[in-house]
Amino acid sequence: MEDCLFCRIAGGEMETEFLHADDEVVAFRDIHPQAPVHFLVVPVKHIVSVLDLTAADAGLLSRVFEVIREVAEKEGIAATGMRILTNVGRDAEQIVQHLHFHVLGGRRLHWPPG
Repeated sequence: MEDCLFCRIAGGEMETEFLHADDEVVAFRDIHPQAPVHFLVVPVKHIVSVLDLTAADAGLLSRVFEVIREVAEKEGIAATGMRILTNVGRDAEQIVQHLHFHVLGGRRLHWPPG
């Protein structure tokens, strides 16, 4: 989708420092971090939200979580804990209409979040 911000980032059209990049998944730091470590993991394939995933996306979703683990280990938050979340729709404030997972860590994350 040519007007999608995350499609442009994943496609290399925007200068981005990737924490991870392959043919299926990219990871990069959030531009408005909410924790000492806050990065996004985004499938290259344009999928609007988790509500649009199908059985055919099972391998992709597995790869997303492999990348989350790999980057969390590199960033030093895998051992101490992290929060993984995705927003779906307007009421959850999904700003970019492309599936992405926020990974936050590096401090105690309280519950409920907000």
